[in-house]
Amino acid sequence: MDNRSISTVVIIISMQTEAIPLVNKFQLKEDLNPVFPMGVPWVRYFGTYKDLNINVIWPGKDTILGVDSVGTISASLVTYASILALQPDLIINAGTAGGFKAKGASIADIFLASDVAFHDRRIPIPVFDLYGVGLRQAFPTPNLAKTLNLKVGKLTTGDSLDTSPKDEASIVSNDATIKDMEGAAVAYVADLLKVPAIFVKAVTDIVDGDKPTVVEFLQNLLAVTAALDQAVTEVVDFINGRCISEL
Repeated sequence: MDNRSISTVVIIISMQTEAIPLVNKFQLKEDLNPVFPMGVPWVRYFGTYKDLNINVIWPGKDTILGVDSVGTISASLVTYASILALQPDLIINAGTAGGFKAKGASIADIFLASDVAFHDRRIPIPVFDLYGVGLRQAFPTPNLAKTLNLKVGKLTTGDSLDTSPKDEASIVSNDATIKDMEGAAVAYVADLLKVPAIFVKAVTDIVDGDKPTVVEFLQNLLAVTAALDQAVTEVVDFINGRCISEL
């Protein structure tokens, strides 16, 4: 049993739209003397909220194209750098996700991921196939899920917003309820460096619905981000003053 108290929390968020409401809610400041290597676009907001040292880490804008640095590569890099620099007791990967109505997901639902896996790393060689899927369990949080009445489902991760037929087959194999573009990468690094990680995801679009993903995602992003902001605040309030084993 892990009886360490939770003091330092790192919240990994891939989009500025998702990050700023939390920065404002927790009254965080941007780190102008960054703990990260010079030249990278990664942004750290930090401060104290109740008894917690809160760090919101956003991969920043692509230095050439100026868009959010979404996807698994940026997520894994900032997670690795954040763990080394900040030594967090807990990582929260918060963000928006697609949901599957066949698995009970609706727009603006908030999910805690029970398991995370990749759906676009297909390596059809024995054992390498399992490595490609990269199935990992999120840190178990039965008390958190029950207290906040959050839905729990399996999260699948890939680097494409749309869903190809091959991806769809892998997603079904992963038994996924929600789909994102960074969770399994964060889970991989957190597991590698032995830091508990949980995944809080808000549904912006229904992957197996009748609306185009891009249209539905953009239509719902702001409203669902507000729901995500509220959920993450409630999660942080729950974590405050608790030990890892009490989650």
